[in-house]
Amino acid sequence: MLKKERAAFIQKRLNELYPAPPIPLAHKDPYTLLIAVLLSAQCTDERVNQITPQLFAL
Repeated sequence: MLKKERAAFIQKRLNELYPAPPIPLAHKDPYTLLIAVLLSAQCTDERVNQITPQLFAL
């Protein structure tokens, strides 16, 4: 199995298992999601969801 075929197989299988995975981080667009993901590496998702509205209100 080639690398591309393997990647496609894995992607297809993940899409079957998790058709609409929940995103626990509050976000408005891809940019705010990216920042929330970066912040969540340093603390909990709950805490990130508490501070991101204030952060993006600027």
